[in-house]
Amino acid sequence: MRRIWVVSDLQVPFHDKRAVAALAQAISDLKQPNDIVLTIGDEMDFQTISRWSTGTALEWERSIGKDRDETVQVLKDLQVGHMIRSNHTDRLFNSVMKRLPGLLGLPEIELTNFLQLPQLGIEFHKEAFSFAPGWFAMHGDEAGTSQVSGQTAAGLVRKVGASVVCGHTHRMGLVPHTTSVNGRVTRTLWGFEVGNLMDMTKATYAKTHNWQQGFGVLYEDKGKVVPSPIPIERKSFIIEGEQYTW
Repeated sequence: MRRIWVVSDLQVPFHDKRAVAALAQAISDLKQPNDIVLTIGDEMDFQTISRWSTGTALEWERSIGKDRDETVQVLKDLQVGHMIRSNHTDRLFNSVMKRLPGLLGLPEIELTNFLQLPQLGIEFHKEAFSFAPGWFAMHGDEAGTSQVSGQTAAGLVRKVGASVVCGHTHRMGLVPHTTSVNGRVTRTLWGFEVGNLMDMTKATYAKTHNWQQGFGVLYEDKGKVVPSPIPIERKSFIIEGEQYTW
């Protein structure tokens, strides 16, 4: 059996540092050699180059280097091996393309090099990542987004025709889609949203929200995959009978 650890949206520097540290400890305690750790996107916020920062003091914050270094350390601490493209990390390319297209192609500002992924041994996936039989990892912004937990992932399941784990919505949800004939189940697909690992007090742009902190673990054994949401509540989570509290 192996585990697939799915790290939800971090958005460094707006991540919940203590929650992330606890997850890093859980991975260190429980991770086996054949386990994989993947981030589901939005590892770094890139807030200073977002379209929302244009014409504001945020453009002049000069924090992107510090934020990048912190993101690299978080990825290292979490032992990440795979990363999915996402709308926040797309900001680097989009910003250069729109504002300074003459810099396109400069290796130092390509996302993989900027975040030092080769040095960290992280594989970057521009497309949906097939990480287990019948399962794909996607960020969650590839199609319409629902305000109902689990329904964004469920929508992707219907489009892809396979089980999907995703982030983006900051919500947690696990939704099955079963087909059958003559009383016999032909297949069950799962849409799995893994929540977020943000410090919600720093999400000042969201006056109200219906987000949940958490992450996901999937257990694969002989082709069978079982998804498991791990919610974070009251500064703690429980995984495999072990409680992590801060």
